[in-house]
Formats: sequence, structure tokens, C-alpha cells
Amino acid sequence: MIKSIHVKNYILIDDINIDFSSGLNVITGETGAGKSILINAIDIVFGAKISSNIIKNGAEKTIIEIVIQSENNSLKNLLINNEIDFSKEIIISREITSNSSRYRVNGSLVNQNFIKDLKKICLDIHSQHQTYSFLQPKTHITLLDNYAKDFYGKELFDYQNLYKKYSHLLQKLNELEQSANYTESQIDFLNFQIKEIEDAVINNTNEDEELQNQLKVLENSEKLKELTYSSYWALNGENENLVDTISQIKWNISKAVKLDNSLEQTESSLIELYELAKDISSSLKSYSQSLSDNDQKLNEIQERLFLLNKLKRKYGNTLQDVLNTYENLSNELNNINFSEQNIDEIKVEIKNVLTELEQKADYISNQRKKYAKQLSNLVIKELEKLELSKAKFEIKIKEEDLTVNGKDNVEFFISTNISQDLAPLAKTASGGELSRVMLAMKTIFADADDIDTVIFDEIDTGISGKAAQSVAEEISKLSKYRQIILITHQAIIASKADEHISVSKEQKDKTIVNIKLLEHNERITELAKLASGEENKASKEFAKSLIENK
Repeated sequence: MIKSIHVKNYILIDDINIDFSSGLNVITGETGAGKSILINAIDIVFGAKISSNIIKNGAEKTIIEIVIQSENNSLKNLLINNEIDFSKEIIISREITSNSSRYRVNGSLVNQNFIKDLKKICLDIHSQHQTYSFLQPKTHITLLDNYAKDFYGKELFDYQNLYKKYSHLLQKLNELEQSANYTESQIDFLNFQIKEIEDAVINNTNEDEELQNQLKVLENSEKLKELTYSSYWALNGENENLVDTISQIKWNISKAVKLDNSLEQTESSLIELYELAKDISSSLKSYSQSLSDNDQKLNEIQERLFLLNKLKRKYGNTLQDVLNTYENLSNELNNINFSEQNIDEIKVEIKNVLTELEQKADYISNQRKKYAKQLSNLVIKELEKLELSKAKFEIKIKEEDLTVNGKDNVEFFISTNISQDLAPLAKTASGGELSRVMLAMKTIFADADDIDTVIFDEIDTGISGKAAQSVAEEISKLSKYRQIILITHQAIIASKADEHISVSKEQKDKTIVNIKLLEHNERITELAKLASGEENKASKEFAKSLIENK
């Protein structure tokens, strides 16, 4: 469960800390006050996309930190396997600047993929976006499989791995069949290209650069000899030279030191200068003598560079690119040689894998049909509790070509009126009905998964009166074994809260969002406003009665 959240410099929030209860946590506030800000902050910590303007004006970064309290084994294994300290309290944070975003778990930096895995274990957020996703038939097969994962989840996992192998074999067969269609001239050309690169014997991918440097030296050997030998002569020639001059100065200062020891440092520096001048003189002489006109070497380098540049023009911009091309051409040729003798073998393997896939798909399909009926009946019972007593719900399964999920097309159908035929969920349910279908599903799935926290962003859309009372009771029951955090406009639902959080917006010199955990009397005032739109004696008495009958 989420124990607490700390938000700093997020949109209109300066700095807040909010503690949550293990049961039902309700968030209320006037329209436009920013009720979704806490839900969004939680979602951001768990990897939601962010816009560029979430950092509060004038701040350098946004910090959102959540403390999770859990003994979930899946969570424990995830942390330990990634060498992150595990404890009963886990701190998850996200720091966002104008050009970076960093996640930490118990102080350790983690990537977004890790955060996504963490979210699957800890959290289920039902937002308006998820309502839209829930309407899409493509998600229905996943919902059914999640419900029945303990019954055929392993078989589905095995099937999906086998399907990946099947897809890989089909791709390989296609490549081999394409390779088998190569003409003799195409194969000859491949052999020519491979031999051309092989004959060049490229052992050093920097060879061309090194040869260019050697070529430059050889082409300018006379100039280099002139420059270096004249420099050597200036340092150490037969007549007056720099080395002798420095030696004379050194000798003079050595005598002067005997008269004034403050010149010792100068003497030391002159000694170093004298030794350095001799070393430079010797080095220049050796270098100058090593230079020679070598037309044969020059020609060899020019010919080698011509060959390497020719290969680079044909096969890549660098010698490394040339070698990469060589590897690709060799693989292509190997596939051609390999394909003709292995196409039949792969076809046999594909046939065997397909037979096994079809058997597994048949089993999974039968299981889906069985548990689709079971799930449909449970949804109908939950809908009855939510004031949809005439509702019919059916999960229809049609056969289709094999995919990674099997051979089934799964779609939810519903009818909320006795005179109405079953129709696809996306085309039938109103906002209020869909909210209740979602709540029914969440209630059922709560028994089937290990997720500690379920978040509802305005689950009460489009309902009132008796339906709101029924939704309040179901959410209250759900909160007995799952932490629930929800935004609501309904006083009846809010009255069931174990913790009640109020969100308000203050407009002065700047806009500020205030988020506060309400005490008992403050709750009564808030519920009174929710119930009647204003605070008066009658609305406050009604609010008290709601809390007393919780």
C-alpha cells in the first residue's frame, strides 16, 4: 500500500506531505481545484509521461516521493534480483528537471522498464484513459486471461513462447526461400565482393589513417630534413651555438652563486635548461638523419591507400564499415548455400510446431469459454449490487487465425435494459453504466491478483441516488482487503472514507493548490458542501448522519 507521498514544486504545489490509510482514501474538492493532481503525481512516480511544464514556475526541479509499505513476494523478488535493498517500507522517487528525469528505489537509480515492472506489482490506476482502453475489444482477451491466470496462465505462457518460435521459423523460411532464388550471376558477384575484401587483408581498421601520416612524412622528407637539421645546427653547430651560450651563462652564474647564494635557484634552472637543450639537439640530429628519400616505400604506401580508398568507396565510409559489409556478404552467401538443403527441414519443423500450437490453442480456447461464463456470471452479480439488476453481460468468443494470444477473438457484450439485446460494450454502456462495469470488474479481479492499491479517478461519473449508494457500499467492501484511493463528487461515497483529503485552489498574487487531510469536523463541512452545494444546518446534519451510518 501507499503509506505517504511527498510532492515538491509540482505545477501549482509548493511542498506537501500526505499520509494515506490502508483502507479507503477519498479526495474531494470543487471543479477545477486540481483533485487529480495527487493521482497524477502517483502515476508520474510510476513512469507516466510528463509534459514540459510540470515544474513549478521559478523552481529548478520537481520531486515526487512515495513510500510503499508491502510484504508482496513478487515485489521482494523484483528488488532482490536487481540488487536493491528490500524492506517493509520502500521509497520510490522521481526527480524531474528541464532536461532530465531520474527514478530511484531505496536510493538506487533504476530505469523506466524497472519502474513499469514495479507498477504492475504495486498499483492499478483506473483513469478516464483506462476507461477508453477498457472499451476497446482488443483489451478484453487480456482482461479475461488475467482473471483466469491461475487456471490456464501457464499454458498460455507456454503457447506464447512456442508462437514466438513459430514466427521465427516462418521468418527464417522466408529468408531461405529468397536466398534460394538467387541467380548464378548474383552468387558469382557475391563471391567476387567477398574475395575482393578478403584479398585486401585488413587487420587494422585505422590502417588508412596511419598510412596517410606516413605518406605525409615521406612526401615532405626534404623539407623536414632541412627544418630539423638547421634547428640542430643552431643549437649545436661548429661556430657560436645556443648550447655553448647556455653553458657559458651557466658557468658564470655558478661562480656568482659563491658570492650570492640567492642565485642558487637561477643556477638550478640554467642547469636544467642546458641539459634540455642538449637533449633537444641530439633528438633533432637523430630525426634528421633518419629521414631519407625512399621512392619504393612511397609507392607502396600510395598503392595501399589507393586500394583501401577504393574499398571504402564501394563498401563503406570507413575500414570498419568495409569489414561489416564483408561479414554481411559472407552471411548472405552462407544462407544461400545453407538454404537449398534446409528449406525442407524447416518446413517439417514448422508443420510440427504448428500442430502443437493448434493443440495448445484448442485447450486454451476451451478454458477461456469455461471461465468466460464464470466471469460473466460474477459481473452480472456485481452489477445487480450496483443497481443494474436487469443487466445482462456476456463474453463472446469467436475463432480466428492463430495469433500470439491463441485462436480466440474475445469481446464483452452488455445490455442494461430488459428490452435491449446484447451489444458490444463500446456501443452500449453510458458513462455511469461503464463506471459500474469497471467497478464490478475491479472488485472481481481484486480477489485474483496481489495488487495492494487500486486508484479510481472519478469512478462515480454519471451516477447518483441509489446507484451512488450501491457504488459506495461496494467500494467500502473492496477497501477492506485493498487500499483504495479515489476522487469523488458524491457525498455518499466520500462518507465511507477512512481518510478524507480535500483539494482547494487559492488565487492571490499567485495560484496555489492546497491539499489537506481533514479532521472530523472539517469532514462534516466538506460532506455538507458536496451534498447540497453549501454549508448550512440541514446539510451538516445530513453529513453527520452519513458518517454515523458508515
